[in-house]
Amino acid sequence: MRNISTQNISTSNIFNNTLAQSNTMDTKKELVVSAIENGTVIDHIPTESVYRVIHILGLEEYKDEVLIGNYLQSSKLGRKGIIKIKNKHFTKDEVSKVALVAPFVTIITIQDYKVIEKFATEIPDHVENFVKCANPKCITNCEAVPTKFDIVDKENLMLRCHYCEKFTTKETIHFIH
Repeated sequence: MRNISTQNISTSNIFNNTLAQSNTMDTKKELVVSAIENGTVIDHIPTESVYRVIHILGLEEYKDEVLIGNYLQSSKLGRKGIIKIKNKHFTKDEVSKVALVAPFVTIITIQDYKVIEKFATEIPDHVENFVKCANPKCITNCEAVPTKFDIVDKENLMLRCHYCEKFTTKETIHFIH
């Protein structure tokens, strides 16, 4: 375990939910941070998106350790969220889902206590099979046809259905589980 100041959590640090007192003269509170042997850390999540990321990844049902920190100090965002998931590595589609609700988060893959991959998510140009079309008359809602969307506005997150051309926005996006 390493002691990391709550003011100083960076992308390489793994969040733990234990507080400890430091032995300094001014007695600062610090997070006691344990290293993760294998798994993934999702860092720099906007605070308002943390629980949506948990939901779209199905982490409420995950049967191993999931540690969540929210409203942590961040030099990049002011406040941020972080999720540590033990023994879980995400697929390209799962990372794309995260990018749609929390663009530009940092994904850190850990193996044998070492960072093996670290990257910022980007909103993809196209998504398939995990966003539901908002048009109830779309063929994807009436028949067993996989959904397909083009991302037409990445800044404001606007998706256009490949089949009916109905627009879906970040406010109306629904994920297929």
